[in-house]
Amino acid sequence: MKELVAVIARALVDHPEAVVTNEKQGDRQIVVELHVAEEDMGKVIGRQGRIAKAIRTVVKAAALREDKKVTVEIV
Repeated sequence: MKELVAVIARALVDHPEAVVTNEKQGDRQIVVELHVAEEDMGKVIGRQGRIAKAIRTVVKAAALREDKKVTVEIV
């Protein structure tokens, strides 16, 4: 899941080298933390959070295959 979030984020930002993802796993829960450059924060979140919501939707759909629950946090 971490790689999926990183690929999506790198496609959206001006500074793809600054994209860092961390993954914390539990029993059935995965938390993916996304760190981007401060000036790219708006591009990842989008107007009214639409892009962030879309990223979360894509990752949740991918997680259904593994029967896991994934949470994406943009830090």
